[in-house]
Amino acid sequence: MKTNAVTRDQVLRAALAKFAECGYAGTSVQDIVDAAAVTKPTLYYYFPNKAGLYQALLDYAHDERFRLMREAAARGESLPDKLVEVITALFEFLKEHRELIRLAFSTAFAAPGEIPAEIRYLDKCVRNFDFIQSLIRQGLAEGVLNRRFTSQELTMSIYGLINMYVMGQFFRPDPTLTRRTAEQIVKLFLEGAGGKRDLSKWGGRKASAKAN
Repeated sequence: MKTNAVTRDQVLRAALAKFAECGYAGTSVQDIVDAAAVTKPTLYYYFPNKAGLYQALLDYAHDERFRLMREAAARGESLPDKLVEVITALFEFLKEHRELIRLAFSTAFAAPGEIPAEIRYLDKCVRNFDFIQSLIRQGLAEGVLNRRFTSQELTMSIYGLINMYVMGQFFRPDPTLTRRTAEQIVKLFLEGAGGKRDLSKWGGRKASAKAN
């Protein structure tokens, strides 16, 4: 006999597959229960309606990324280390949950009326952004970052770089995003494209740096 957790997960996985294939409007509750091999009463036992099921998937996407970012940042010592750990964790999550991330992005860019009004995602998007901003503020306080820029401007820069690399995987999957990619993103963010600044110490570890 299946446990409640297994059945709920079964419904979520089936719903994600259908939403990813057909979109929110193109997916019916019947489509989901057929794919999950459960009954409608079973689905409604766990979720109030289709919107509630969609919301559960979005919540998981944002909550899990938030958890991973916090754990990753705790592993780093300096700001560059923390950012590399965070970005690497996000890349790993993308590899394992590609359709879930696509769902989250498609919701953010959905046309008015395409997604039910009761769907909430901005608050958790802001929370995740604020976490990165807290790291940036720490970097500003420690003198690692240029104080000519505000924490908002700097966070938008690094967050934008991260999201562009993630979104790029959906139309150009090569090259694969790795820790090396994360390191390059952080170097670009901290050193700039001009190559005039040399960060030779990351978290107490010396690294050779060559001007490009």
